[in-house]
Amino acid sequence: MSAELDVFLESGKKWFCHFDDDNYVNVPRLVKLLDEYSPSVDWYLGKPSISSPLEIHLDSKNTSLNKKITFWFATGGAGFCLSRALTLKMLPIAGGGKFISIGDKIRFPDDVTMGFIIEHLLKVPLTVVDNFHSHLEPMEFIRPDTFQDQVSFSYALMKNQWNVIKIDGFDLKADPRRFYSLHCKLFPYFSYCPHR
Repeated sequence: MSAELDVFLESGKKWFCHFDDDNYVNVPRLVKLLDEYSPSVDWYLGKPSISSPLEIHLDSKNTSLNKKITFWFATGGAGFCLSRALTLKMLPIAGGGKFISIGDKIRFPDDVTMGFIIEHLLKVPLTVVDNFHSHLEPMEFIRPDTFQDQVSFSYALMKNQWNVIKIDGFDLKADPRRFYSLHCKLFPYFSYCPHR
């Protein structure tokens, strides 16, 4: 994610959004959501996958004591977005490969490292957006009449059971993750979509 962030900072774009490669992103809904927030204000938008802030213990350089800290982080499994203003504040701390060094120091993955930098070091709170969805939540409970309102969807195969949205469309063998079917529900005019 460090390289992604560095490329973004050089781009002049308004928003940095990260989604995993197993996400379906409803881009028109994402754009509409981002229009509700100013990129010139510090925004950390996403959804946590845990029910309480993460608690970690950091080794203190000057003492033998561990320092306990807590912070929220937006799970990469649902995706998250950062405003340009916030990424510019991150530059001295996380730019030029420093992001990786921080992740190595706290020994957590990139989404947790992002939350550590933003919530703990920069003191910018996570703004929870319930329209982001991770494979760690039951996809079947997202109501089909709200699909167009959601920003991201995910899936997982857990204990030989697919955690996917419930949707009609392509057969399960052709579309086990249900993303083709979802895409055709949201954008039925594509030629490969079954006619309804």
